This record gives sequence, C-alpha cells and structure tokens, in this order.
Amino acid sequence: MSNPVFFAPAGSLGGLVPGSVFVLEGPEARHAVTVKRLSAGEPVDISDGEGARLTGRVSEAGQGSLSVVAEEVAFEERPAVRLVLVQALAKGDRDELAIETATELGIDAVIPWQAERSIVRWKGDRAAKAHAKWQSVVTAAAKQARRAWIPEVRDLVDTTALAKAAAAADLAVILHEDAKNSLRSVIEEAGFLSNSGPDAAREVLLIVGPEGGMAPREVTRLSDAGAVTALLGHHVLRSSTAGPAAVVLLSDILGRWR
Repeated sequence: MSNPVFFAPAGSLGGLVPGSVFVLEGPEARHAVTVKRLSAGEPVDISDGEGARLTGRVSEAGQGSLSVVAEEVAFEERPAVRLVLVQALAKGDRDELAIETATELGIDAVIPWQAERSIVRWKGDRAAKAHAKWQSVVTAAAKQARRAWIPEVRDLVDTTALAKAAAAADLAVILHEDAKNSLRSVIEEAGFLSNSGPDAAREVLLIVGPEGGMAPREVTRLSDAGAVTALLGHHVLRSSTAGPAAVVLLSDILGRWR
C-alpha cells in the first residue's frame, strides 16, 4: 500500500535532506495521531501541497505533533499542460462531487461558475463559506489521491468573467452534447501534443454547465470569446461526470498516465 499523505504549510519542506527531522503540527498532526493512529516506525509522506514531498518514518507521535525522519525529499514538477475545470454550480452537491472526482483524477485548478441555469447561488457570506468548502473538498481529494500538488480553487466567475478567461486561455473547451468535434481532435488540432517541455506550460479550460445545461446564449458568448465546443462521446453526461471524464481522456492523450 502507498504511504498515507499529510499536508504541511506551503514552503515548509524547503532545505530538508535525508536524515532531517520534520515536525508536523496542527490539525494534520492530530489527524495522523488520533484518527490514523500512526506510531513510531511507520512510513508516511508529508507534502507542502506545492510539489515538495518528504517520504520518511515516524520517530515520535505526540498529542499535537508528529516527528518524521526524512528518507527522501523530492519535488514534483507541474504538468506542462495544466487542466483547469470550470464547474458550473449545480444542485444536490453534484458540483462538489465533480471537483472531488476531478481532483483525484488529476485536475490542476478549479473555477466555480455561476451559470445562468445554476439553481445554487453563491451570495454574501454564503459565497465565502461555499468557496472554503470547495477548497476543503479539493484538499481532501488531493490527500486521498496521494498528490503532491493541491489544486487551487479560483474565484467565482459569472459568464462575463468566464468569457474573458476563455479569451485569455491557451485553449478553452466547452463540453457540449451538440458539438461536432471530439475532445481528442480538438486537443490535437490545437497542437498540444507537439511540445511538452517546461517552457511550453499552457492551460486548457474545460467548461462544464449545470444540471439544466448551458443556455444557448452562454454557448454563443463563450464561443465568440474563442472557446470551442467538444464532444466527449455518444452519451449525454451529468454535470458531475463530464469534467472527470474529460480529465481521464486528456490524461491519456497528454501522456500523464504513462
């Protein structure tokens, strides 16, 4: 089995080498000790959520801290092509299910979208709480998947802001059942397979509508901004399924799972 992963504050693993002792404190340490019941000698991974990962063994498990002796300290680079899920707010927590699954599968960032047909509305205090909840969902899913990077949950956008993001993106894709071209052909046509070096870092926005689907004028507005429509397959997928399905397909196309 793979080692359990716990997250330390961003940047806190800098300068560590094999043999260094790192002390994890706070809620993550309490979870490791009281819930996971880790004890001296057990293997564990500590990540800072920004690519750094320490692999080691517990040397001491206190009530509010966990001491780990590093056996290996490594850094995982971000993928050259980063996948950003634009998830419309959806009813019944389907949006949270979408971002949770997409995180486990490898999404690099999430953008919540207040679409025209979104029944759920983020307003006032609820907006801040909902955003924090999404970040919590994504962080937990990243831990479950043993990821070294925690996807960022960006600010809520409306369609006007999303159109601007689509215009600025390297590629913006609307996952839509009426599209004529497949997602694979769209990615290939855009030239994303020709250069995978670190200097070619680019982002692909994957835009998913709410349960009721996107309003036609939203599709038109995003298309006018440069987004292209793409088809995932012959079946019409739910809002909670489309994004993760696209991540699976693109992970294979882009060679992430080799």
